[in-house]
Amino acid sequence: MARHKSAIRQHRRSLRRKSVNTQTKSALRTQMRKMREAIEEKDREACVKMLPAVFKSIDTSVKKGAIKKNTGSRYKSRLSRQVALLNPTPTK
Repeated sequence: MARHKSAIRQHRRSLRRKSVNTQTKSALRTQMRKMREAIEEKDREACVKMLPAVFKSIDTSVKKGAIKKNTGSRYKSRLSRQVALLNPTPTK
């Protein structure tokens, strides 16, 4: 265990950061799971409605440092691609 005052403070800080990261990741996973369930049910309207909220959650996680930037980009890319493939709108 840490002995120096600064090391003790840093340990407390790391525990607080771990807690915030855990909460942020948990919220993100919950939203992504709901999104995937809607995709499996092929419910395009619900997916399109949920997409901005999920993207916001991903961006928040990246901003807080819970996940890396490329990971967030990958999640957004995959989800948006899956939603686009559900019921493609006719192109002219």
